[in-house]
Amino acid sequence: MKRPLRPEETRLWAVVTATVRPSPGRAAPKLAAPSPAPSAAPAVGPAKVARPGSAPRPKAAAKPPALDPQGIEPRRKHRIARGREVIEARLDLHGLDQDRARTRLLDFLLDAQAAGARAVLVITGKGYAGQGVLRRRTPEWLADPRLRGVVAGLSPAEAHHGGDGAYYIALRRKAQ
Repeated sequence: MKRPLRPEETRLWAVVTATVRPSPGRAAPKLAAPSPAPSAAPAVGPAKVARPGSAPRPKAAAKPPALDPQGIEPRRKHRIARGREVIEARLDLHGLDQDRARTRLLDFLLDAQAAGARAVLVITGKGYAGQGVLRRRTPEWLADPRLRGVVAGLSPAEAHHGGDGAYYIALRRKAQ
């Protein structure tokens, strides 16, 4: 026997169905209008007490935040991933704090462009439960105005180059 959907499940399903189109020849499913939310706070189970010395666990990682809208062109990313365009330099940020990692990334990219590199690999690591700070912050750091003329695009690396814990960065040619 199926249970009826709760109001919050009905609202969530409405959001999901609003983002899809039915296949040709099929009609969109009809849903009953969601009932208004109750004014009283929902009943909550017993409060969880944190044990001394235990840190709260981060929630499961969904996907990394959206990367720069000007990511690496798909064909170029494919060439880099398949080894047809050489990854000319690599930087591993494991074990660095945010300040050192940002400084090292900035210096690395400026030096790589000066040396004529066109594609580099930056390894950030995945972090604890996929919530790595360096992994999350790298796209933000690449938006630095000092890198505007350096970085052409950013894409997550393929599994054999580090997967979710690494990025391909395409570099612009150095202005003459």
